[in-house]
Amino acid sequence: MDNDTGPVGARISPRDAVTETARILWHLRGILAILLLLFLILSIAMYLAGGAVNAGTRTRSSMSETFYFCAVTALTVGYGDVVPTTAIGRIVAVLLGLQGLLVTGVTTASVVYGIQAAARRAGLVPR
Repeated sequence: MDNDTGPVGARISPRDAVTETARILWHLRGILAILLLLFLILSIAMYLAGGAVNAGTRTRSSMSETFYFCAVTALTVGYGDVVPTTAIGRIVAVLLGLQGLLVTGVTTASVVYGIQAAARRAGLVPR
């Protein structure tokens, strides 16, 4: 049985993994900046047209509460303490959730690629 796992005792350097991940994220900075700008635009749209209200008091949410709601929605947590009450608000909430999935996917892929590059550098993966 051929064991092609690289040199015995070889390890991935955490510093190399972090460096490679940071390098990849730096190359993707344009995409990440666009996603951040989209998040800010959707947050403002939620505040202006989403009808976000505090579920406990049924009063209109402040800008900070609306931003909090948008962040929680993009993180796909969804506590339910602030809710949109208009159709536009619900559409924006869905778009925020999808955007959160995009950011999570890009970040996860970058970390995986960084670890793979560090493994290649350590000689654990053939080039």
